Amino acid sequence: MRLRQGLYAVGLALGLLGQGCQKQEPQTVPMDVPAVPPPAKTVPREGPAATAPVVHQVLDVTEDAGRPAPTAQAAPDPGAEAWTTATVEKPRGEPPSITLRSVRTGTHADYDRTVFEFDGPRLPGYQLGYVKTPVQQCGSGDDVKTPGEAALEVRFTLARAHDDQGQATVAQRSLKPALPSLLGLERVCDFEGEVTWVLGTARRVPFRVLELTNPTRLVLDVQH
Repeated sequence: MRLRQGLYAVGLALGLLGQGCQKQEPQTVPMDVPAVPPPAKTVPREGPAATAPVVHQVLDVTEDAGRPAPTAQAAPDPGAEAWTTATVEKPRGEPPSITLRSVRTGTHADYDRTVFEFDGPRLPGYQLGYVKTPVQQCGSGDDVKTPGEAALEVRFTLARAHDDQGQATVAQRSLKPALPSLLGLERVCDFEGEVTWVLGTARRVPFRVLELTNPTRLVLDVQH
Protein backbone atom coordinates (compact mmCIF):
# COMPACT_ATOMS: atom_id res chain seq x y z
CA MET A 1 0.00 0.00 0.00
CA ARG A 2 2.77 2.37 0.89
CA LEU A 3 4.53 1.55 -2.39
CA ARG A 4 1.36 2.30 -4.38
CA GLN A 5 0.90 5.67 -2.60
CA GLY A 6 4.51 6.58 -3.32
CA LEU A 7 4.16 5.77 -7.00
CA TYR A 8 0.95 7.84 -7.13
CA ALA A 9 2.72 10.85 -5.60
CA VAL A 10 5.60 10.56 -8.05
CA GLY A 11 3.16 10.38 -10.99
CA LEU A 12 1.27 13.42 -9.76
CA ALA A 13 4.49 15.43 -9.47
CA LEU A 14 5.58 14.44 -12.96
CA GLY A 15 2.17 15.51 -14.34
CA LEU A 16 2.36 18.94 -12.80
CA LEU A 17 5.92 19.33 -14.08
CA GLY A 18 4.78 18.47 -17.60
CA GLN A 19 2.02 21.12 -17.54
CA GLY A 20 4.55 23.76 -16.45
CA CYS A 21 6.84 22.90 -19.35
CA GLN A 22 3.97 23.48 -21.80
CA LYS A 23 3.62 27.25 -20.75
CA GLN A 24 4.26 29.67 -23.70
CA GLU A 25 7.48 31.72 -23.55
CA PRO A 26 7.28 35.49 -24.53
CA GLN A 27 8.24 36.23 -28.10
CA THR A 28 11.68 37.77 -28.67
CA VAL A 29 12.93 40.04 -31.46
CA PRO A 30 15.56 38.35 -33.64
CA MET A 31 18.89 40.05 -33.25
CA ASP A 32 19.71 39.85 -36.97
CA VAL A 33 16.83 42.13 -38.13
CA PRO A 34 18.36 45.32 -39.64
CA ALA A 35 17.23 48.72 -38.29
CA VAL A 36 15.01 50.76 -40.62
CA PRO A 37 16.82 53.97 -41.65
CA PRO A 38 14.91 57.30 -41.41
CA PRO A 39 13.66 58.91 -44.62
CA ALA A 40 16.18 60.93 -46.58
CA LYS A 41 16.71 64.60 -45.59
CA THR A 42 14.95 64.26 -42.24
CA VAL A 43 15.87 64.79 -38.61
CA PRO A 44 14.34 62.51 -35.92
CA ARG A 45 12.93 63.83 -32.66
CA GLU A 46 15.30 63.52 -29.73
CA GLY A 47 14.77 60.28 -27.80
CA PRO A 48 14.95 56.52 -28.34
CA ALA A 49 15.29 55.65 -32.01
CA ALA A 50 12.45 53.13 -31.90
CA THR A 51 9.90 55.81 -30.90
CA ALA A 52 11.32 58.87 -32.66
CA PRO A 53 9.06 60.08 -35.48
CA VAL A 54 10.27 62.52 -38.13
CA VAL A 55 9.56 66.10 -37.06
CA HIS A 56 10.91 68.35 -39.83
CA GLN A 57 12.60 68.26 -43.18
CA VAL A 58 16.20 69.33 -43.73
CA LEU A 59 16.50 71.96 -46.44
CA ASP A 60 19.14 71.43 -49.08
CA VAL A 61 20.58 74.88 -49.77
CA THR A 62 22.11 73.68 -53.02
CA GLU A 63 18.63 73.23 -54.44
CA ASP A 64 18.14 77.03 -54.36
CA ALA A 65 21.57 77.87 -55.74
CA GLY A 66 20.27 78.48 -59.23
CA ARG A 67 17.34 80.65 -58.19
CA PRO A 68 17.64 84.44 -58.36
CA ALA A 69 18.00 86.30 -55.06
CA PRO A 70 14.92 88.17 -53.83
CA THR A 71 14.69 91.69 -55.15
CA ALA A 72 15.90 94.27 -52.61
CA GLN A 73 13.60 97.09 -51.69
CA ALA A 74 14.52 100.20 -53.62
CA ALA A 75 16.24 102.93 -51.62
CA PRO A 76 14.73 106.41 -51.61
CA ASP A 77 15.90 108.46 -54.58
CA PRO A 78 17.96 111.41 -53.33
CA GLY A 79 17.17 113.14 -56.63
CA ALA A 80 13.67 113.71 -55.28
CA GLU A 81 15.09 116.61 -53.23
CA ALA A 82 14.77 120.00 -54.96
CA TRP A 83 17.80 121.64 -56.56
CA THR A 84 17.98 125.37 -55.94
CA THR A 85 20.22 128.43 -55.83
CA ALA A 86 18.09 130.10 -53.14
CA THR A 87 18.86 130.03 -49.42
CA VAL A 88 17.79 126.87 -47.59
CA GLU A 89 17.07 127.30 -43.89
CA LYS A 90 15.86 125.05 -41.08
CA PRO A 91 16.11 126.67 -37.64
CA ARG A 92 16.49 124.59 -34.48
CA GLY A 93 17.33 126.12 -31.15
CA GLU A 94 17.23 123.24 -28.68
CA PRO A 95 20.32 123.10 -26.42
CA PRO A 96 22.87 121.73 -25.96
CA SER A 97 25.13 122.42 -28.93
CA ILE A 98 25.61 119.41 -31.20
CA THR A 99 29.20 118.45 -31.96
CA LEU A 100 30.48 118.28 -35.55
CA ARG A 101 32.65 115.18 -35.92
CA SER A 102 33.80 115.09 -39.53
CA VAL A 103 33.67 116.85 -42.89
CA ARG A 104 34.34 114.89 -46.07
CA THR A 105 33.89 115.36 -49.80
CA GLY A 106 33.49 113.25 -52.92
CA THR A 107 32.41 113.51 -56.54
CA HIS A 108 29.66 111.81 -58.53
CA ALA A 109 28.65 111.80 -62.18
CA ASP A 110 26.67 115.06 -62.04
CA TYR A 111 27.52 116.66 -58.70
CA ASP A 112 30.08 117.02 -55.92
CA ARG A 113 29.11 116.02 -52.38
CA THR A 114 30.07 117.38 -48.97
CA VAL A 115 29.06 115.47 -45.83
CA PHE A 116 28.90 117.04 -42.35
CA GLU A 117 28.61 114.33 -39.67
CA PHE A 118 27.41 115.07 -36.12
CA ASP A 119 27.17 113.32 -32.76
CA GLY A 120 23.80 112.21 -31.49
CA PRO A 121 20.45 111.47 -33.09
CA ARG A 122 19.57 114.91 -34.51
CA LEU A 123 21.01 117.75 -36.56
CA PRO A 124 21.47 121.31 -35.37
CA GLY A 125 19.68 124.14 -37.13
CA TYR A 126 21.24 125.18 -40.44
CA GLN A 127 21.23 127.81 -43.16
CA LEU A 128 22.82 127.35 -46.58
CA GLY A 129 23.13 129.86 -49.38
CA TYR A 130 25.44 131.76 -51.69
CA VAL A 131 27.10 134.81 -50.11
CA LYS A 132 29.20 137.70 -51.33
CA THR A 133 32.97 137.36 -51.30
CA PRO A 134 35.26 137.75 -49.57
CA VAL A 135 33.87 136.19 -46.39
CA GLN A 136 35.22 137.00 -42.92
CA GLN A 137 36.42 134.99 -39.96
CA CYS A 138 33.79 135.39 -37.22
CA GLY A 139 36.28 136.19 -34.45
CA SER A 140 38.90 138.38 -36.11
CA GLY A 141 36.93 139.76 -39.04
CA ASP A 142 39.81 138.89 -41.37
CA ASP A 143 38.93 138.25 -44.99
CA VAL A 144 39.00 134.65 -46.17
CA LYS A 145 39.66 134.01 -49.84
CA THR A 146 37.86 131.04 -51.36
CA PRO A 147 38.68 129.49 -54.73
CA GLY A 148 36.26 129.74 -57.65
CA GLU A 149 33.70 132.32 -58.75
CA ALA A 150 31.12 131.71 -55.97
CA ALA A 151 30.99 131.05 -52.22
CA LEU A 152 28.37 128.76 -50.68
CA GLU A 153 28.04 129.30 -46.93
CA VAL A 154 26.90 126.53 -44.54
CA ARG A 155 25.99 127.78 -41.03
CA PHE A 156 25.01 125.50 -38.13
CA THR A 157 23.32 126.58 -34.84
CA LEU A 158 23.40 125.39 -32.05
CA ALA A 159 26.59 123.52 -32.89
CA ARG A 160 30.26 123.31 -32.05
CA ALA A 161 33.41 121.91 -33.67
CA HIS A 162 35.38 121.29 -30.46
CA ASP A 163 35.17 119.05 -27.40
CA ASP A 164 34.83 119.93 -23.69
CA GLN A 165 38.59 120.54 -23.47
CA GLY A 166 38.49 123.01 -26.39
CA GLN A 167 40.22 120.67 -28.83
CA ALA A 168 38.99 120.82 -32.43
CA THR A 169 36.93 117.78 -33.45
CA VAL A 170 37.71 118.43 -37.14
CA ALA A 171 41.46 118.91 -37.34
CA GLN A 172 41.61 120.62 -40.73
CA ARG A 173 40.18 124.12 -41.06
CA SER A 174 40.82 124.13 -44.81
CA LEU A 175 40.11 121.42 -47.39
CA LYS A 176 41.11 121.57 -51.03
CA PRO A 177 39.39 118.68 -52.82
CA ALA A 178 39.69 120.36 -56.27
CA LEU A 179 36.59 118.61 -57.62
CA PRO A 180 34.74 119.69 -60.79
CA SER A 181 32.45 122.15 -58.92
CA LEU A 182 33.75 122.07 -55.34
CA LEU A 183 37.21 123.62 -55.28
CA GLY A 184 37.79 124.25 -51.57
CA LEU A 185 36.25 124.50 -48.08
CA GLU A 186 37.12 126.81 -45.20
CA ARG A 187 35.86 126.82 -41.61
CA VAL A 188 35.31 130.47 -40.73
CA CYS A 189 33.52 130.15 -37.38
CA ASP A 190 33.29 127.96 -34.26
CA PHE A 191 32.09 130.36 -31.60
CA GLU A 192 29.17 130.72 -29.20
CA GLY A 193 27.08 127.89 -30.63
CA GLU A 194 27.76 128.65 -34.29
CA VAL A 195 29.82 126.62 -36.76
CA THR A 196 30.24 127.98 -40.29
CA TRP A 197 31.95 126.55 -43.35
CA VAL A 198 32.27 128.27 -46.72
CA LEU A 199 32.57 126.26 -49.92
CA GLY A 200 34.34 127.79 -52.88
CA THR A 201 32.60 126.63 -56.07
CA ALA A 202 33.57 127.00 -59.71
CA ARG A 203 30.43 129.04 -60.36
CA ARG A 204 26.98 129.71 -58.94
CA VAL A 205 25.14 126.46 -59.67
CA PRO A 206 22.12 124.71 -58.11
CA PHE A 207 22.61 122.67 -54.93
CA ARG A 208 20.46 120.40 -52.78
CA VAL A 209 20.40 119.48 -49.08
CA LEU A 210 19.75 116.02 -47.61
CA GLU A 211 19.32 114.95 -43.99
CA LEU A 212 20.56 111.41 -43.26
CA THR A 213 20.63 109.30 -40.09
CA ASN A 214 22.69 106.47 -38.56
CA PRO A 215 24.99 108.35 -38.29
CA THR A 216 23.51 111.87 -38.27
CA ARG A 217 24.61 113.76 -41.38
CA LEU A 218 23.81 116.82 -43.43
CA VAL A 219 24.65 116.25 -47.09
CA LEU A 220 25.23 119.10 -49.54
CA ASP A 221 25.36 118.30 -53.26
CA VAL A 222 26.55 120.89 -55.77
CA GLN A 223 25.86 120.35 -59.46
CA HIS A 224 28.69 120.27 -62.00
